[in-house]
Amino acid sequence: MDRQFILQRCDHTLLAKDATYHDIETLIDEGVRFGTASVCIPPCYVARAKKYADGRIPICTVIGFPNGYNAVSIKVAETERAILDGADEIDAVINVGELLDGNYDYVRDEIAAIKKATKGKILKIIICAALLNEKSKIKACELVAEGGADFIKTSTGFEGGATIEDVKLLRKFSPPSVKVKAAGGIKTAADAEKFLEAGADRIGASSVVKDIIREQGGN
Repeated sequence: MDRQFILQRCDHTLLAKDATYHDIETLIDEGVRFGTASVCIPPCYVARAKKYADGRIPICTVIGFPNGYNAVSIKVAETERAILDGADEIDAVINVGELLDGNYDYVRDEIAAIKKATKGKILKIIICAALLNEKSKIKACELVAEGGADFIKTSTGFEGGATIEDVKLLRKFSPPSVKVKAAGGIKTAADAEKFLEAGADRIGASSVVKDIIREQGGN
C-alpha cells in the first residue's frame, strides 16, 4: 500500500500527559510535511495550534478523554470551547458504563448533544471496544449512527488498543454514512495498512509518521 495513501488517512497524534506546546508545533510540522489527515492534540493547545497551523492541516482534539464519564453538559461545554478555539475535528469518548447498563437513550442523546455542539465539524465517537462485549459493540454502532456522528472509533489507547476483529465488526454493523477509525497500539505503517485493509477509514497513531521517517533513513 502506498505510504502517502496511509499518511492521508492518519491522525498524527500526541496526547501524552507531558506533551508541551513546543511538542505540538513539532507534531504540526511533521503532519504538514507528511500530509496526514490531521493532528490530534490536547484541548488546551487548540487555540495556539490553530494559529500556528494557519490552515495547513486540520486540528483535531479530544473530549471526555480518556475515561468518558463526564456529565453530558461538561462534554458539550468542552466541545463548544474546542470549536470556538478552532478545532476542525472532535474525538469524544462514549460513556461506557451507561452503554453496558443498557441506558441506550442516554448514550444516543449524549452523542447527539456533542454533535450539535460541533456546529457541523467532524465528530468521531470513541467506544473503548476493549471494554465491551460483542453485543455492546454492535449496539454502539447503532447508537453512534443514530446520534449523528461521522466516525466510530475503537479506542483511546489507554484501555487497550485496536484489533483487526473489532474494525471488521464495526465496519460490518455501521451504516455507510459512519466511517471507522482505528486507534491504539498502531505503531508502524505496516500495522496501519492492515487496519485500512480491514475496513478502517482513518488511523489514530503517534508512531506511524516516525516509522515512515525511519523507513526513509531519518530524513
